Amino acid sequence: MSDSRPRPESRRNVLKYAGLLAGGAALPASLRAFGAQLGFSSRLGPGLSALPVDIAEATPLATASLSPHRVALVKTTDRAAGVRQAIALLQPPSFSGKSVFIKPNYNTGDPAPASTDPVVLETLVQEIQGAGATSITVGDRSGMAATRAAMTQQQVFALADRHGFTPLVFDDLGRDDWQYFEAAGTSWSQGFAIARPVLNADAIVSVCCLKTHRFGGHFTLSLKNSIGMVARRVPGDGHDYMRELHRSANQRLMIAEVNRAYRPALVVIDGVDAFVGGGPEQGQKVRAGVVLASTDRVAIDATGIALLRQLGTTREVADGSIWQQAQIRRAADLGLGATRPEQIELLTADAASAQMADEIRPFLS
Repeated sequence: MSDSRPRPESRRNVLKYAGLLAGGAALPASLRAFGAQLGFSSRLGPGLSALPVDIAEATPLATASLSPHRVALVKTTDRAAGVRQAIALLQPPSFSGKSVFIKPNYNTGDPAPASTDPVVLETLVQEIQGAGATSITVGDRSGMAATRAAMTQQQVFALADRHGFTPLVFDDLGRDDWQYFEAAGTSWSQGFAIARPVLNADAIVSVCCLKTHRFGGHFTLSLKNSIGMVARRVPGDGHDYMRELHRSANQRLMIAEVNRAYRPALVVIDGVDAFVGGGPEQGQKVRAGVVLASTDRVAIDATGIALLRQLGTTREVADGSIWQQAQIRRAADLGLGATRPEQIELLTADAASAQMADEIRPFLS
């Protein structure tokens, strides 16, 4: 079967976010800052696209005086209160004056922890609007359902009418609405494509569930949530990116590699309920009673795995060091976050949350 993807010579002017121009005025603020931290020099004139950069050559994130590996942990069964408390505890970068893209988990429209609970989305929108964001877009691409139906089932369009944000179904995007990333340095045979509206935002918020993944991912937390940003097919492009992902022995490496394309301003994991087996759309459900927040995908996913281990989970998730889990190891090697357990700082504000943090720390190794 012939591949109808655009030829490389016709894509030389496609912006490669993996090779960010430090200080490039055309890029969103969050991505300009990320590029500057990574030390890429601007060798091109203003407005010109960066040349392809090997994704494996990225340097680790610079550390600040405030630990970049903090994870706020709130023990609660109240999703709205948990989200607000976790954000207040974490104190992420300000959303004031920024366009914000919220990436929930709508692989299907099944109830949490299969997908993002409407209360979690509504609370986040209210918090971000209250922080002075200029606009909010909420979008996704489902994997096991029709995206519009899943978003309707989880009240996204009704919430958009109520709160004035823009809902976006990635299935409706055209050919020019997808950003290609080259295969060099990845396990993707033909690279991958991410929805441009995500990358064009000033700030990206990832909203995740706490659950295992029986189709090869082993667990689906913040790193895996990014796969919903990736096209199944780009219009006019015959390659099925999701078929390649789920048939590959390198699936977990590929999941991590997609995350190199952007940096989140905030990650929230709703762990009020969790799947400790099965997943992503159905599984062995337990009441975990926790909400997590971080700006570090590796740190928050490692914490999520520790919680799953404490609760009793699958052999694939429970065996060995968390830091040798393929998603975690590849993401850490790419400089996306923490590289060892002692770097993670668990933030709590009450005795019950502090006790939960103490209980999961032994599982973080």
